[in-house]
Amino acid sequence: MQNPAITFEDTATGAMKTVEAPLIFGADGAFSAVRYALQRTDRFNYAQQYIEHGYKELTIPPAPGGKHRIDPNALHIWPRGNFMLIALPNADGSFTCTLFLPFEGDVSFEKLTTDAAVRDFFNRYFADAVPHMPTLIADFWENPTASLVTTKCDPWHWQNRILLIGDAAHAIVPFYGQGMNAGFEDCTILDTMYDAYGGDWSRIIPDFSRQRKPDGDAILELALRNFIEMRDLVGDPMFLLRKKIAAWLHEEYPDFIPVYSMVSFTNIPYHVALHEHDRQNELFREILALPDIEANWNGPAVRQCFERWMAENAVS
Repeated sequence: MQNPAITFEDTATGAMKTVEAPLIFGADGAFSAVRYALQRTDRFNYAQQYIEHGYKELTIPPAPGGKHRIDPNALHIWPRGNFMLIALPNADGSFTCTLFLPFEGDVSFEKLTTDAAVRDFFNRYFADAVPHMPTLIADFWENPTASLVTTKCDPWHWQNRILLIGDAAHAIVPFYGQGMNAGFEDCTILDTMYDAYGGDWSRIIPDFSRQRKPDGDAILELALRNFIEMRDLVGDPMFLLRKKIAAWLHEEYPDFIPVYSMVSFTNIPYHVALHEHDRQNELFREILALPDIEANWNGPAVRQCFERWMAENAVS
């Protein structure tokens, strides 16, 4: 680690090549070799955790003529409590489906060991999806069951010469669709800092590591929370009512931005969005407790509750 050099291996030939590298960006993924080297340096903190769920990709093929079999302008979710199936449209008329399911337990991958077990499971929990999945059994056995891991580390740099970015610094689960976006945002922030610091990497690297670390931790937490929403709550009428009220409040009060929109469609830092998620949870607990909220979801009581919340948070 004391020498400004890095060694590469050609995995096809086994040939090794060492090159001088006074500045190294470790962008080599969740199981980063660069980060592994940093783990052996003094006072480097690292944590890795697999969630209990795995995932398997499946397919809804195009309908005859190449059309989509179900609405292509939506993310389809079949929430079933502790597990779910999702489907995302592709340009060729197909959908990429993903089953998220615990590895072990009463309802889990370990129970799906035969064609009959797979058919029974899908017919029981995803009966309306099955007619659109003619290759279900073949897809199930051909595609691997993969795991989902999160990582945290600190610091993201070493001696102002090595900097971790992307999944190497902050691997997350995919439930906010932000893994790649967070990596691209790392690059955007670095580019901005390069201009602001006049290209002085001895200042950029430690400051980036310090400033960006809270955002890496925040999007990890937001992604885990969104998994719970997707698998447990999107079928809950009160959760759907909350989403309806949030969209209405944004139309009426543009300064109010729902957290999902904040994360997905703005450059607001992830740690700010996480704080806002906690604040908005408090707001909607109060709103959803109002009398006859289902009938008066956009009534004066909601306005009063929201405006009071806005005033209190503006003061704080």
